[in-house]
Amino acid sequence: MNIKEIKELSIKFSLQQIEKCIDEALKNGRPLTEGCNPSGDIIEILNTLAKAQTVRELMEQGMSQVEAIREIAKKIREFQSVT
Repeated sequence: MNIKEIKELSIKFSLQQIEKCIDEALKNGRPLTEGCNPSGDIIEILNTLAKAQTVRELMEQGMSQVEAIREIAKKIREFQSVT
């Protein structure tokens, strides 16, 4: 998980903008919106954007960015321990 990119994206872009970046990545192989282009292959890009979207959503629900990142990391660990 590239926390630096997730932090930047979740601050810089709204939920709708991140969704647009995800749509662009799915259609074009990379987001076209300037500043919304995390590193990695298409799978890594989509993973980073999806995590940033979740962090942003939690922030809009009142969590701080740090709390939101901790929450998503916790959920990922829980999921990985089940599978």
